[in-house]
Amino acid sequence: MTDAKSHDELTRLADDALRAQPGCETARVMRVAALPLVRIGRNWEIPDVVLGDSLISDVDRAVMSVHRQLGRRFHLV
Repeated sequence: MTDAKSHDELTRLADDALRAQPGCETARVMRVAALPLVRIGRNWEIPDVVLGDSLISDVDRAVMSVHRQLGRRFHLV
């Protein structure tokens, strides 16, 4: 069972989790987006990330990890 979060709450959680990853201190999650037609499970994605001074390879790895971790705990309402 996952906990319901709003767009703002989930964006804030994803941003904090991303910035905590090694090499991603300057990256930012700008928003999370709902996936159409998905009713159960991970019904959201992270489409907009600003790299800052972080390497794209570090951010790419971190975004996948953050989405996997948070997707197990939260769904978008």
